[in-house]
Amino acid sequence: MRHPSLDPGRLAALAPRLDVEVYDETPSTNPLLADRARAGAAEGLVIVTEHQTAGRGRLDRTWQTPPRSALTFSVLLRPDVPPARWPWLPLVTGLAVTGALRDLGYPAGVKWPNDVLLTLPEGERKVCGILVERVETPTGPAAVIGIGLNSSMSAEELPLATATSLAVAGGAEPDRTQVLMALLTSLTSTYDAWLADPEGIATAYTAASITLGRRVRAELPGGGVLEGTATRIDELGRVVVAGPDGENAVGAGDVVHLRSVE
Repeated sequence: MRHPSLDPGRLAALAPRLDVEVYDETPSTNPLLADRARAGAAEGLVIVTEHQTAGRGRLDRTWQTPPRSALTFSVLLRPDVPPARWPWLPLVTGLAVTGALRDLGYPAGVKWPNDVLLTLPEGERKVCGILVERVETPTGPAAVIGIGLNSSMSAEELPLATATSLAVAGGAEPDRTQVLMALLTSLTSTYDAWLADPEGIATAYTAASITLGRRVRAELPGGGVLEGTATRIDELGRVVVAGPDGENAVGAGDVVHLRSVE
């Protein structure tokens, strides 16, 4: 299936806050934008590719999508905040994507830290993955925000049974340019709100979370496993899991939602 291309003319309306560059094909948008950041690119540069051939997600997972079937892009931000606040950037991004999709009518929620899922009749299905990387540059640290959203994939094109796309969930292929503009607008407004009012964003993230209040299994980077109830997000952006041994804050690893036992 051939999917329509993005419309650079419409994306130009996001200037001057955002400078959007669209490429036909790249291995991965994050390294490309990181190089631009080191060369002095300003906050607001966005690199979008119609076909990403070697995308990289959290925990170094690799993936690719059929041409023009997804929205794969990276955004350059240069937050002037203390280092302790940087771990919140993935959560801020997940909240921004969730908000944009909800405004477009999709039943989105954010799974800690930043996977965006749609709640469908067949269950929760992942529609978007996010990878945030810190890059050291001559003018200070920069954040490269990588987002991959399944927009136009058919059911046959989905990479996993636990995945979905906006086309599958909504029953029709979306206007990818409209969705991208909504995502970028939501990201900049959520980012601005986080800079001005981090406590307000923490409250908004809690409201959008589909992890809190659930029984979860946290698969930790060192190979350990922690099971319990996800109770809250702490000031460092970690999910706090209450288990038999009390509360433990999880800052990295995979969190799996467990079915409730009646």
